[in-house]
Amino acid sequence: MKTVKDATGTPYEAAKHFGVFGLQKFVEESKRVKVFYSYFQPNGGAEMAGSPTEKIYYVANGSITANGKNESHVLNKGDLIFIGANEEREMKVNGGKPAEVLVFIITP
Repeated sequence: MKTVKDATGTPYEAAKHFGVFGLQKFVEESKRVKVFYSYFQPNGGAEMAGSPTEKIYYVANGSITANGKNESHVLNKGDLIFIGANEEREMKVNGGKPAEVLVFIITP
């Protein structure tokens, strides 16, 4: 078992993200799952891109919009979205307030 306390983690900068403060919360403990805490500042987000890993974004606070090639999803506190491997998406913060997001990355 492994406990990760709230205020712990290693700061990181996610590629193609802007206006985001991130903490690596659970990275080396598992071969398949990594967990990051992302604090999206107002007007923050992520550029349209995909990656070879699956992702789950869980909105712990605030609101973000996840745009795919042909779809758009507004996510509020308590909502989550699954993004498949190589599925392109962009993210943006809604409403001019920060958003706190737990990001789970699952590798094959």
